Amino acid sequence: MGGWRCAGLSWPQDGPVLRWARSEGAGRGRVSVLAYGTELGFRAEGERHCVGARGNACPVGAVVPVRSTGARCAECARLDRAHSVAADTIADDPRTYRVYLAWFGPGMVKVGITGEARDAARLREQGAVVFSWLGRGPLMAARRTEELLRSALGVPDRIPYARKRAVRAELPGAAERAAEIEGLYGRAAALEGAGWPEALERLPFHAVDHAGVFGLDDARPAARVVTGLADTGVVSGRLVAAAGPDLHLETVDGEVVVLDTRLITGWDLVAAGAREGISVPVAAVGAGGVQDGLF
Repeated sequence: MGGWRCAGLSWPQDGPVLRWARSEGAGRGRVSVLAYGTELGFRAEGERHCVGARGNACPVGAVVPVRSTGARCAECARLDRAHSVAADTIADDPRTYRVYLAWFGPGMVKVGITGEARDAARLREQGAVVFSWLGRGPLMAARRTEELLRSALGVPDRIPYARKRAVRAELPGAAERAAEIEGLYGRAAALEGAGWPEALERLPFHAVDHAGVFGLDDARPAARVVTGLADTGVVSGRLVAAAGPDLHLETVDGEVVVLDTRLITGWDLVAAGAREGISVPVAAVGAGGVQDGLF
């Protein structure tokens, strides 16, 4: 895989894929389909470089911290943020947006918005085990509804990934998962007429469960999480589950280790043996150790 730099994990409807770009920034990228049960391994080379902003390469090819999930230098991060929906800088966006309620574990529900054209890709990217659409409409109406729910129901718009990882192997059954988010949907729907923007069309409740898509139905508890790569450091194992940006790898010694793929963006990676184990820094699951990004 020499000459390729990891560009992150994506979640099309049929399962996760890793995206790759040429290290020199020229030519078309490629993707690697990730199937559960597949063995994989790679070795990092050199230093980690900024991935740029808005599809453009970093003008200075800046080196970025190995423990940051953003993989951008300060200037590229500023440019990327300035053009994001989350920054509220594109009020005249003509596209249709959807408001959703997402469930990650007992007591862990958040509200958010995503472009309707993206369907549920954003929910898979966040690792939402269950979700339901709540409404659809213009960006500002969707944003006002999100703010209404945060204030009236005490629902956050962000849950740290460390909390999500800690509960994945101990999830309640599908019926209980759906019931919790249905209850919150009912409370949200009751707010219609009490500050609910007229331009937002409410959508009917329908729980979409991603446990099977993520491979979590029979997931074993993960013991450790990778906190960053290093030059010549190896990550390898058998892929047993994936959720959001995380890959759950069973190593050669039978331990399950979580790799947050946001930490491998910006690295040049070459193939390594699938049974070489883990030779990069790790921490216990739930102990943190990375600079988490938005959402």
